[in-house]
Amino acid sequence: MSSPRRRGRRIPPKARGPRPIDRTGDTYGSAGEAPGRSSAAGDAPPLRPPASRAQNRAAKRAAAPRPKQVRRGGVGGRRGGPSNLPLIVLAIVALAIGAAVIAFGNPFGTPAASAGPSAAASAAASAAVYGDGTCPTSQPASLAAGDVRTVTVETELGNIVIRVDGARAPIATGNFVALVGCGYYDGVVFHRLVPGFVIQGGDPDGTGSGKGPGYSIADDPLNGTYRRGTVAMARSSAPNSQGSQFFIVLADEANAALTDPSVAYPYAILGEVADGMAVVDQIAAMPNGGAETGNKALQPIAMTKVTVTDGPPPSPSPAATSAAPAASSGIQRSPTPPPAQ
Repeated sequence: MSSPRRRGRRIPPKARGPRPIDRTGDTYGSAGEAPGRSSAAGDAPPLRPPASRAQNRAAKRAAAPRPKQVRRGGVGGRRGGPSNLPLIVLAIVALAIGAAVIAFGNPFGTPAASAGPSAAASAAASAAVYGDGTCPTSQPASLAAGDVRTVTVETELGNIVIRVDGARAPIATGNFVALVGCGYYDGVVFHRLVPGFVIQGGDPDGTGSGKGPGYSIADDPLNGTYRRGTVAMARSSAPNSQGSQFFIVLADEANAALTDPSVAYPYAILGEVADGMAVVDQIAAMPNGGAETGNKALQPIAMTKVTVTDGPPPSPSPAATSAAPAASSGIQRSPTPPPAQ
């Protein structure tokens, strides 16, 4: 039976031996011709010896396009991700700012105080020292000659009751009553203690440096005599220099020093202690720094609460005006120091 192959066509015989290799793209060149062959002009290119599988694979790799170089930090074979350089710079800046805060304090300034409990406590303490916000900012109205007030000074040692009489010094008494009424003296201490002479207070800073309500009042003429229990305004040697500081006289003999002719302007008398001179004496006996410090109180006693009521106080007890113990350090013949300005 005849073959199904197409008739009339001759099938070429199978080639024997190595098959010719196409020289297109041959990389040998003239110096790389196969050994033992010559090349004449017009001759076909020399045949290349058969290559091994390893050579073929190497050739394919050499001919294949090279992948693009991957950036540092990326994944092999993929385009590199975003650079970490900005994050590194921010971290360095944050560390530098932290070091500056530790070494020099906050470089951005101090934040405002929060409205938390600590801020409220601070505001309350400030109000307790400087008043309730209604204190006068200039000389207040005078007290009429017939007006009498009772001022009670509470301390940890007891109370001191003062009879304030407008007839003594209308301007000074009006000022004193107004400051008491707004709570100005609450928490203020007796900062100066001169045994046998006076105790002095009314400076909200507690130093006697002249701190006062922010204004001063005009002078009143002297009306009365300084004696044990007298309450009067402190001042400087300048006219119209009284503010908020006052003193309580410890002995009748203080009158000579307080009315010395060299004192050009008098210390306006507010009134006298109606009850509590024993408390005044206890305060005077507290330790002080001596004359070289202006008799500064070393353990100052505070006026925890000072209030005012209309009318005179009840009749004073015998102890209110009794003489102090005979033993004393003597009287300093010098005017009361720093005023309240």
